[in-house]
Amino acid sequence: MSFLKAEWRKLAIVNYEVEPKLLQKYLPFGTELDLWNDKCYVSLVGFMFLNTKLLGVKVPFHSNFEEINLRFYVKRFDGDEWKRGVVFIKEIVPKAALSFVANSVYNENYITLPMKHVWQENEDSRLVEYYWKKNDQWNHIKVVADKTQSEIKEGSETEFITEHYWGYAAVNEKRSNEYEVTHPKWKHFEVHSHDIQIDFGEIYGNDFKGLNNKEPDSVMLAEGSQITVESKIKIK
Repeated sequence: MSFLKAEWRKLAIVNYEVEPKLLQKYLPFGTELDLWNDKCYVSLVGFMFLNTKLLGVKVPFHSNFEEINLRFYVKRFDGDEWKRGVVFIKEIVPKAALSFVANSVYNENYITLPMKHVWQENEDSRLVEYYWKKNDQWNHIKVVADKTQSEIKEGSETEFITEHYWGYAAVNEKRSNEYEVTHPKWKHFEVHSHDIQIDFGEIYGNDFKGLNNKEPDSVMLAEGSQITVESKIKIK
């Protein structure tokens, strides 16, 4: 049985190119950075968890909620294949119980903050907004995009960003957790405009303070799908 089943929907993905050396200390044991066209990315991702079940059971008042995460991309050679995955710098959710389970079971770095979202459609476009509050300041991602979905092109930057199916979290210098995330290939909405207001230094620390005044290298909006998060294994 999968550890978690849910839907991830309307993923607003904001990508920044960074120097690889910035992320070296965050690499879990057994992984290395995964680059796209020799570019190293971190991504801020806002989306909705819907219809969430933990070990097959819906937990009252914890089925639908926002998440914001800052992540980067890694790969691990496992015998005869490369596994492409993500590492989370920090994940934000609106309920403390969610943070407790994720941190306790998967060694992730969840925190709990007030959050809200807005989804709107008109005749030819859609608006997706995610908000989270730290120290009485609301941060936000706002994206205006096509109303209709389109296929993600093979070999594109969007495919690279959305096609990582493993999660990795450091336990210590000689051990990591690995878990599989399953979902079909997603479709996306072409983005027309965006508005990003985030205090990266306050939320993610001095290593990421430089993103405060940096324009994103790309912004994407993926529809998402049903997903599963499988049980972890330990790498050592």
